[in-house]
Amino acid sequence: MTSKLVASTLRRHLSKSTRFFRRQPFSTAAAAESEYHEDSAGITMKGVKISGRPLYLDVQATSPVDPRVLDAMLPFYLSRYGNPHSRTHFYGWESDNAVELARAQVASLIGASPKEIVFTSGATESNNISIKGVMHFYKDKKKHVITTQTEHKCVLDSCRYLQQEGFDVTYLPVESDGLVDLEKLRAAIRPDTGLVSVMAVNNEIGVVQPVEEIGKICKEFNVPFHTDAAQALGKIPIDVEKWNVSLMSLSGHKVYGPKGVGALYMRRRPRIRVEPQMNGGGQERGIRSGTVPTPLVVGMGAACEVSMKEMEYDEKRISALQERLLNGIREKLDGVVVNGSMESRYAGNLNLSFAYVEGESLLMGLKEVAVSSGSACTSASLEPSYVLRALGVEEDMAHTSIRFGIGRFTTEAEIDRAIELTVHQVEKLREMSPLYEMVKEGIDISKIQWAQH
Repeated sequence: MTSKLVASTLRRHLSKSTRFFRRQPFSTAAAAESEYHEDSAGITMKGVKISGRPLYLDVQATSPVDPRVLDAMLPFYLSRYGNPHSRTHFYGWESDNAVELARAQVASLIGASPKEIVFTSGATESNNISIKGVMHFYKDKKKHVITTQTEHKCVLDSCRYLQQEGFDVTYLPVESDGLVDLEKLRAAIRPDTGLVSVMAVNNEIGVVQPVEEIGKICKEFNVPFHTDAAQALGKIPIDVEKWNVSLMSLSGHKVYGPKGVGALYMRRRPRIRVEPQMNGGGQERGIRSGTVPTPLVVGMGAACEVSMKEMEYDEKRISALQERLLNGIREKLDGVVVNGSMESRYAGNLNLSFAYVEGESLLMGLKEVAVSSGSACTSASLEPSYVLRALGVEEDMAHTSIRFGIGRFTTEAEIDRAIELTVHQVEKLREMSPLYEMVKEGIDISKIQWAQH
């Protein structure tokens, strides 16, 4: 009852209170940083003016919190605020019970035992514990790690950290569809290989790796298998037994739960051991010290329970929206390429490249749609995505990639509006492109020898 009352009050006063805080920034620096202005003509932020809040099609970056998840969390902010590690009174007991229920909810979604779930701050921490923790624990016998060139940056950076400590790392290439070659993986395994780490669903292009087959190979060679499943949790069926994973990294905010919480699955039989990366009070079986944040953990558990019930429905609906988006764009534009496999892919991630368009201009032109570019900006230069480079995508096409993220709350109207805005902006940019004019005239620009002046 309390949570419903507070939620109602929050909704009633949200716009009023946000306006109040905008008018009274906490500091001059905060005011300069926000650069936010809203009036009847629209919204201006960071020098960009739009008519209203953009359509949200960036679910791979983060997902909105499901209202059912928020409803489960609120009591643990307001009235059930005990420390779950307080063993001497009721407040601690009820928080501890809530944490254990959430642990069971997460475990149930992946086919694990609750005793195999360790709560962390997110998938980045889980990946660090898995990669550094395993190799440090077995460092006397194991000196070699295998991963792929298209992993999340926190996996690649953890591997580079190990290289600086003297470990060997093999970065497997992927095929043009983004999938790992299983025979290359098999050939890369050595007697001193201590870990294989391959992402289940790629965050940038959405391809689903053959994790079950990878797990079989690792089992054959008795090598621990770690997978970053942040983008897979609640989106595709996961079974840790079928996949034969030893460690699995999970994230709360990618599954319509809160930010700041994640989990690490650690197999008990056969047991996998890690060296803790954080010292402290010995919470979470000594693997991850620090007070477990009850509201966040409850939210992640609730998000997993909702996903278990609605995964099949979500998959059908999101697949239909993806088809609507892709067909809608291709009906009106040529030179549109899907990056990554269409057969082995999570439908909610559609990464497209648009030929003869400058990528940064396209992204800026789509300011009314919240999407991500496959390009990574640095202060000195604009480099195409390392994931697309690993697929062998040509540099000019890699620069024009846009990732459309479709989720549980995306509507058909939003997809139709995204099609309209994307088509309009691509056509506008192509009108200014001399290369596109040459292609329309039948000139093969790949055979042109450009002169330097």
